[in-house]
Amino acid sequence: MMQTKAQETSNSLGTILPIRGLAIAAPGNEQLDLFLKFIEEELAPAHFNLLILRVDWNYAYESHPELRDPNPLTRTDVKKIVTVCKKNGIQIAPQVNLLGHQSWAKTTNALLREYPEFDETPHVKTENYSGWPNPDGLYCKSYCPLHPGVHQVVFAVVDELMDAFETNTLHAGMDEVFYIGDEKCPRCGGLDKAVLFAGEVTKIRNHLAHDGRRLMIWGDRLIDGKATGIGEWEASMNNTHRAIDLIPKDVFICDWHYDRAEPTSVLFAMKGFDVATCPWKNPEVARQQLADMIGWRENANPGFAHHFQGIIATVWSGTDNFLQSYYNPETYRQEISEAVTIRGLMNEYKNLEGNKN
Repeated sequence: MMQTKAQETSNSLGTILPIRGLAIAAPGNEQLDLFLKFIEEELAPAHFNLLILRVDWNYAYESHPELRDPNPLTRTDVKKIVTVCKKNGIQIAPQVNLLGHQSWAKTTNALLREYPEFDETPHVKTENYSGWPNPDGLYCKSYCPLHPGVHQVVFAVVDELMDAFETNTLHAGMDEVFYIGDEKCPRCGGLDKAVLFAGEVTKIRNHLAHDGRRLMIWGDRLIDGKATGIGEWEASMNNTHRAIDLIPKDVFICDWHYDRAEPTSVLFAMKGFDVATCPWKNPEVARQQLADMIGWRENANPGFAHHFQGIIATVWSGTDNFLQSYYNPETYRQEISEAVTIRGLMNEYKNLEGNKN
C-alpha cells in the first residue's frame, strides 16, 4: 500500500508484515498530550507504521465550519499529531465516515443535521430509535449518494482534512450501510444496491486519485453474508456484495472480523485488492489473524502474496476510555480487552523484529 520510514529502516519486519496499523478515534483536546505520548512511547517502539484516525467532525473545518463538533481539534492540534507521526515513520490516514454512519442511536450526526436534504431516509426519525432490531430497520442513517449537492460538501471536508494531516490516504468508512437505494428515495429508490454502492466508492476514489491520493474502506459490504454465513454485520445481506467486481482495484480493503478469524482477506486478495485484516478486542482471534496474514504472505505466489498487507487493530471504546484502560489496567476495567489485544500485537511485532535481526 505504502512505503514508510518504519519499513525502510526495518526491512525484515516490513517484508513479513508491511502494514502494522491502529484505527482509533481522534482524541479530544483534553487527551491530546496523552495521545501523543502513546504514539511516541508505545506505538512507535512496537513498530506500528499506520494510524487511522476517525476524525469525522472533530476538526475545526474552515470550508464548512457548521459541521464542526463542539471544541474540535484545531489545525495546531493536528500538526502536533503529524509531527510525532512523521518523526516515528507512522503514516496517518484520517477517517471521515462517508455514505453510512451518519447517525448513532438517537443522534443525527453533523452532515445530515446541517443538510437534512441529503438524508436517504428522511421519513425515518432517529429520535424514535428503540434499539436493534426495530420496525424502521434503523441502525445508522446514510446520505443519498445520488443527491446532486452532497459531494460538493463532503469532498471539501475531505480535501481540507487530508491537507491538514499532510497525507495521501483517506479512510472513508462505508461499513454497515443498511440504508441504500431506499424505496422511498426519489433519486435512488428501486435501483441496484450493488451499483449504487460501487458508484459511490468509485466517485470517492476518483476524486482522491485526481490528486494522487488513495482510498481505504471497510470491507464488510463487499462480502456475501448469505453465501458465507457471516451475516448482516460483518458482511452484506442487502446485495451490495456484488460491488466487489465493480469498484477500482486500487481501493485498499480493511477486512474486519471480531469474533472469528474469517479468511475473507483471501477473497479480496484474489479479486486483486490490497487488504489488511482488522481485529478488535479478542486477543486470541487477533493472534490467529496475525498468523493467517503472515502465512498467506509466506505461502502464496509472489503475484498474489503482495496483496496481503498486514494487520490494523481497531479501538471502538473511545480514545479516552482506551487510554485510561491502557495506562491504568488495574483500576480501569472498561473495554480493557482492547488494550490487552493491542499489547499482545505490540509484543508479537517486537518478537518478529527481534527474531529477524
